[in-house]
Amino acid sequence: MLQPKRVKYRRPHGVKYEGLSKAGNEVSFGEFGLQAVEGNWITDRQIEAARVVLNNYTKRAGKIWIRIFPHIAKTKKPAEVRMGSGKGNPEFWVAVVKKNRVMFEIGGVPEDVATEALRLAAYKLPLKTKIIRKDGGQ
Repeated sequence: MLQPKRVKYRRPHGVKYEGLSKAGNEVSFGEFGLQAVEGNWITDRQIEAARVVLNNYTKRAGKIWIRIFPHIAKTKKPAEVRMGSGKGNPEFWVAVVKKNRVMFEIGGVPEDVATEALRLAAYKLPLKTKIIRKDGGQ
């Protein structure tokens, strides 16, 4: 799974995903991209699941770019623990995805293969998405 090698703070404050993405909102590397229509946290496992679907459907042809990375640790208290006594331990890592952020890009494959692969990858993510092309069309 993806996670940072080292972090400045082990248990960060919650980061909001409301609002628009200020960067990374257009296709830069590939020909087609999967763009977020709403904001959410995406876990390292969800990113990996989408990556596996993209690789398997395209039969490893072309190239895939992952434009998000899980930098933020999310904490959780153990089950059946009383309130108080501090913050819980880090359990998993998330990427903060705001609206209009391009999360995955794909290039070097035919249009029908790319759109179907991105459609299948979108099922693995907890937010609404749309498929966009490099020239700005849908």
